[in-house]
Amino acid sequence: MISILKKEFNSFFASPIAYLVIGVFLLVNGLFLWVFKDNFNVLNAGFADLNSFFYLAPWLFLFLIPAITMKSFADELSIGTIEILRTKPISDWQIVLGKYLASLLLVTVAVIPTLTYVYTIYSLGNPIGNIDVGTIIGSYIGLLFLASSYTAVGLFTSTLSKNQITAFILGISICFFIFYAFDAISDLIGSSSYYVKLFGINEHYKSISRGVIDTRDIIYFVSISFFFLFITKKQLENE
Repeated sequence: MISILKKEFNSFFASPIAYLVIGVFLLVNGLFLWVFKDNFNVLNAGFADLNSFFYLAPWLFLFLIPAITMKSFADELSIGTIEILRTKPISDWQIVLGKYLASLLLVTVAVIPTLTYVYTIYSLGNPIGNIDVGTIIGSYIGLLFLASSYTAVGLFTSTLSKNQITAFILGISICFFIFYAFDAISDLIGSSSYYVKLFGINEHYKSISRGVIDTRDIIYFVSISFFFLFITKKQLENE
């Protein structure tokens, strides 16, 4: 599994994918948070927090993570190297987990530079350091859990087609559905709307972002990731 992880991770940086993903993520966040004079601009907020960043990031990940994962299996299926890979003394689970962890590691690398935002608002606080550290830590944890779920979804959709663009579009569609669709459905119904929201990622992401790590939220994210990794493995067995 480690060899698969290293191979996949290095392959990202051997092509423009890693640089594009990290560059686009940081550029778009930087423009919205510090340059554009809109509601997301931290400097116009009047108080030192990163709520705008943690609101934007899941929506950016909707596009960036499927872009990372779209070639994971689609490329292998297209050129036929998946058969060679499966002749190696490694299990399907090791293949799936190796590719999954490599993609998730790249997402983590993209997020790490945003820690400079924390230092910036720490310095801008009045007095200096007047920020809610617990909420920021919880939000970063929530963002990584959300990324793990998106990555598992993207890996699954890459097994559904030999065409990377098709895998990319399917990844965006499924991630969007499990992130936002249940919130939209809850707005259309009555008293049970809260329980409908619990099926979606957004409610659990917001819960962790408040700075309270609830085991129910952790179990939810782990379950989503495991479910999509499991059906990825099953789909791989059928190829």
